[in-house]
Amino acid sequence: MFPFTITPALILLAPILFLLVVAKLGRRRTHHNLPPGSSGWPVIGESLDLLGDNSAGVPEKFVLDRVKRYGSLVFRTSLLGEPMVVVCGPAGNKLLFSSEGKKVAVWWPASVQRLIGPSLLNKTGEEARVQKKMMMSFFNVEALAKCIPTMEDVTRRHIAAQWQGEEEVKVYPTIKHYTFELACRLFMSIDEPDLISRLFSHFNVFLKGVISIHLNLPGTRFYHAVRASDAIREELQAVVRRRRVDMEKKVASPDQDILSYLLANPDETGKFMPEIEVVNNMLNLLFAGHDTSSSTITLIMKYLAELPRVHEKVLKEQREIAASKAPGELLSWEDLRRMRCSWNVVSEVMRMTPPVTGSFREALVDIELEGYTIPKGWKLLWSAAFTHKDPELYPNVTEFDESRFEGSGPPPFSYVPFGGGPRMCLGKEFARMEMLVFLHNVVNQFDWELSIPSEKIIYDPMPTPVEGLPIRLRPQKFLD
Repeated sequence: MFPFTITPALILLAPILFLLVVAKLGRRRTHHNLPPGSSGWPVIGESLDLLGDNSAGVPEKFVLDRVKRYGSLVFRTSLLGEPMVVVCGPAGNKLLFSSEGKKVAVWWPASVQRLIGPSLLNKTGEEARVQKKMMMSFFNVEALAKCIPTMEDVTRRHIAAQWQGEEEVKVYPTIKHYTFELACRLFMSIDEPDLISRLFSHFNVFLKGVISIHLNLPGTRFYHAVRASDAIREELQAVVRRRRVDMEKKVASPDQDILSYLLANPDETGKFMPEIEVVNNMLNLLFAGHDTSSSTITLIMKYLAELPRVHEKVLKEQREIAASKAPGELLSWEDLRRMRCSWNVVSEVMRMTPPVTGSFREALVDIELEGYTIPKGWKLLWSAAFTHKDPELYPNVTEFDESRFEGSGPPPFSYVPFGGGPRMCLGKEFARMEMLVFLHNVVNQFDWELSIPSEKIIYDPMPTPVEGLPIRLRPQKFLD
């Protein structure tokens, strides 16, 4: 979740950073009744501990160890140079999700703010509400249902080109390119292979520096990510300007995708989005629209290979849906609604290995929680990784059990792969469609087994198999 590298430049600057932090701390007023915890080392705080747990593939360990140490579901720490309070479990999640704009506001580290720039990701208050409402016109179910034919067409072409006839496939890098191409097609109608490849190459560098130490020095992840983000913006600005010309010539329609919609329509206040914000929002959508879903699809393939019982249940459901379709007929929204068992399996995959381990808020006022005071201005972190591995919420917590999501499912605020409240992931339904469409096509065409059983999964920042999850493919025998 917080990947960064310790470079010689960082070591040389450590004394200066230490003095800056000390001066900053000296200006803060003294607070009483803080949650228990430790600020760790100067400057870096306890970031290295968190990084180590992420690299070991156990992101929940950082939180779990401290909950046990302090006997509290609320504790303080220091991450990325900021005093921070971690809140755990449904009560803490509820507080952060339901108090947006009142007690808390979304906050991101300086690296995120610099790399993504002004966009919905980091807007707060009324401005965020207005912009999200505008963008939801594309991400509501009715609008997304119209995208299913394109989504499945891209999926079928991807499988034909990258999977059919292959004995072995490295799932993760292959899926990353697939989901990125899909996002380019659906969000911006980009179907130029060279442009998609250039953007994809830049994004692979950009992603490594999104959550990193904010030091723009040669050799650091952030340094390379800044240059990648600038290159992405340059490409996207050219796309935006071409689209304006195409709309003026009536070659492109104002509602063909979210890019056209943002350019052609004002928000509810009558204001058009500035071009740089359109570019930033498209950058953010490409980022969010492919990286987390790539990780989850990869893990779905992993769990289905490891759990024949679960694979059989998914295959049975998907065969029934395929049998109800005419030859060559594409999936519909109603077909996706019938995939209840498959979605329960996907949901359990995201419980076992959440694509995002948590995110940040900032306290707008002093907050009282569990008998402690969280001072105004302090940063807060909620943890999906800890919540999803809490045995009090999930009996037999380490066992894969898709039945947890039958009926009413888990208790409120205990299952949070997409966050919650006003800041819930804008692309939740998009991700659901994307994963189910891919799952339908892959299980109906192939069986597979892992080339590297028990391959290690690390978080960098998303769950990532260290060898890319190579699998051995076999065509399904029932295709007659």
